[in-house]
Amino acid sequence: MKPLQHPRAADINIYAVLHALAEPARMQIVRTLVEAGGKPCGTFDINLSKSTLSAHFKVLREAGIIRQETAAGNSRVNTLRHEDLDARFPGLLTAVLVAVERTEAALPPL
Repeated sequence: MKPLQHPRAADINIYAVLHALAEPARMQIVRTLVEAGGKPCGTFDINLSKSTLSAHFKVLREAGIIRQETAAGNSRVNTLRHEDLDARFPGLLTAVLVAVERTEAALPPL
């Protein structure tokens, strides 16, 4: 398995970050990582195909939001790059997470 490319903290682009966070499934991945810390790809409780989930991980990784490291075998562990994001855009990730919580709290139940 070839090593994955991650942007340097100084190269994280605000437009790529906002684009990545605007998609509900990717936001769910980020929220899960906030709660769980590092988590292997196959352990997320998201009802999407493996290929679709992989595409979401790629967008998050290329935006600089997550780091993916190879673990045992061909499994990858995902971690949130919260410190890098805060260094580049102070408070952005926290503000987005709070806004998502407020928005979801205001929605009527399904």
